[in-house]
Amino acid sequence: MSAGEHSGRVIAAGTVGNVLEWYDFAIYGYFAATIGRTFFPAEDPVAQVLAAFGIFAVGYLMRPLGGIVVGHIADRFGRRAALTFSVMAMAVPTFLVGALPGYEVLGVAAPILLTMLRIIQGLSVGGEATTAFVFLVERAGPGRRGAIGALASCGATLGILSGSAVGALLAAAMPVAALDAWGWRLPFLLGLLVGVAGYFLRRHIVDTPRDASAAHTAPPLVETLRHHGRLVARLAGLAAFNAIGFYLVFLYVVSWLQSVDGLAPARALGFNTVSMLLLLPVMFGMGWLSDRIGRKKLLLAAAALGFAGALPLFWLMHHPQPAMILLGEAGFVLILGTVLGIMPAIMVEATPRGVRCTAISLGYNIAFGVMGGLTPLAAAWLIDRTTMDLSPAFMMMAAAAISFASISTFKDSDPAGPLA
Repeated sequence: MSAGEHSGRVIAAGTVGNVLEWYDFAIYGYFAATIGRTFFPAEDPVAQVLAAFGIFAVGYLMRPLGGIVVGHIADRFGRRAALTFSVMAMAVPTFLVGALPGYEVLGVAAPILLTMLRIIQGLSVGGEATTAFVFLVERAGPGRRGAIGALASCGATLGILSGSAVGALLAAAMPVAALDAWGWRLPFLLGLLVGVAGYFLRRHIVDTPRDASAAHTAPPLVETLRHHGRLVARLAGLAAFNAIGFYLVFLYVVSWLQSVDGLAPARALGFNTVSMLLLLPVMFGMGWLSDRIGRKKLLLAAAALGFAGALPLFWLMHHPQPAMILLGEAGFVLILGTVLGIMPAIMVEATPRGVRCTAISLGYNIAFGVMGGLTPLAAAWLIDRTTMDLSPAFMMMAAAAISFASISTFKDSDPAGPLA
């Protein structure tokens, strides 16, 4: 298959891992309390939930290391090998979480084994997202890289929506006792089907030619740190607004609307679901538009709007009227969707092929694994310390300023030109 050919099979192969990654994220969060009761001693319910989320966080801490491992495989042995490895390293642990006996059966071995499974998933996730969008953008051909790269970002949103939908359907269809006893395991077991489908999709794709000089150079990580350290820092700066903004607006805000605005959980989740659905056409549309008018100007405009609009948009969401809340969330969808849609293409275009997956994985995971992973905790701490309900807006403004400065250092490459 030539670089410009983009069949539905290739697009599915590139996006399926992101779908599975965020599907797992959504169902783990949805059933965190049940997972805590299953795998930890019953003395303290609060400690159970904290322990369940603590193990969830362990996976995030492994993401930078996973980016190095999967990025090395992709840069040295090819994109197909890395993507085949990463999708199974996500699917098998997801399935095993659903099959793993609880504390009553295994005792202390249960939380230990759960932690090990989350570590393996974290290693996989660290390289999956970036290697997938590198794979898609490299194959897109001139004039299509923005739109095709945006599809990788759409995969993450589809995963969250799928996980949330499966969790909500099970909760509505099953008695609470059955859901707590065994029903929560079903979404994790179903994850194996997605993983197997992804394995076969990826196993039979034709890989892009590898850089012939790669085998004669230092390992990709060494080469990246030695010659491209500044590029990694710029990539992390570019992703900072995305990482902090995404976790604030599409994850933390569900709790924020409940605690600050007093909304019922179902209502807060409903607003968030509408926002996620709106995000899909915005990401693809902005990726498509960047293929026509350039990427840098759109990204600079989004970062500037993020800085100027963060406080007004949080203010709109801090109202009891549904229309005001939706208007505030829609503003964030437009701003963050622009960056999410364009980021894959500009990252790939800015990075040398021989270290492309390693360098992008490092920069991306510094932002998403560290900054993004700590965002909900930091936002809750900031509200508590300042007693200002709108204080998370200042986190958004700081991230937008960092990304604006970073975007300014990128060249505005020709979207219709060849990829180096």
